[in-house]
Amino acid sequence: MNYGIVGLGLMGASLASRLMELGHNAVYGFDINPLTIQIAKDRNYITEGSTNPEELLDRCQIIILALYPTQIQPWIEKYQSSIKTGSILMDISGVKSNIVTPCQKILKDGLELISIHPMCGRESRGIEQADPTIFDDANFIVVPTEKNTHSSILLAEQLGSYLGCSRVATLTPQEHDRMIGFLSQLTHVIAVSLMNTHDNSHLVEYTGDSFRDLTRIASINEDLWSELFILNKDILLDETNQFITAITHFRDALKTEDIEEMKRLFIQSTERRQLFNK
Repeated sequence: MNYGIVGLGLMGASLASRLMELGHNAVYGFDINPLTIQIAKDRNYITEGSTNPEELLDRCQIIILALYPTQIQPWIEKYQSSIKTGSILMDISGVKSNIVTPCQKILKDGLELISIHPMCGRESRGIEQADPTIFDDANFIVVPTEKNTHSSILLAEQLGSYLGCSRVATLTPQEHDRMIGFLSQLTHVIAVSLMNTHDNSHLVEYTGDSFRDLTRIASINEDLWSELFILNKDILLDETNQFITAITHFRDALKTEDIEEMKRLFIQSTERRQLFNK
């Protein structure tokens, strides 16, 4: 099948590059920046590209939308008339419930949108940071709704394995957003808050691995993550409140010198963390 990748930032360009690595000779790239298109062609990430999707969309059977969440529906509204009937659209948005349902409602007859989420984003941004190896051994989530056909769900699952992801899972949009609220969004809130606790630039020469590891994701795309947080606000607020409860409990144990409770918390966290070791 011919692929179209809409948005050649870090994720979109990495996807295109991996597909080209796998031997596809028809990977079309779309981006609003002509320089980005040229970089993608120079690096052999795409076969051909354009800032005007109407020029090449009719050649694509699978169209992957690697756009900011709030750009997805307007893009579909503007360009779906140029997409061939029978084509499959896939979005890789970091939130689903407030994106997928509205977009599926506006699709013309003969098009289908199946949502996917490769769990391999980076704190960097832009085509210059593209790297097809980010998919190697990553988790890949397919997020179908009742409007999706069995064949498109299977196609999305096969794409995850094809890209090199080691585990492909299926979640509902609601399950996905709850999961992402804890595993991704809350962790970014913690990292950002930690970096903003002090003006800590004078501590750079003393920093160890623990601080660097914990705050790596505090280097953040402010435009993208503001959208993601707002679109998943209720869930993220709930997860943040639960974290405040947990850290308040630890603070109280420290304040009262409750060593046994502190040890219990350390043991519990160690046991839970071991489940995530690769």
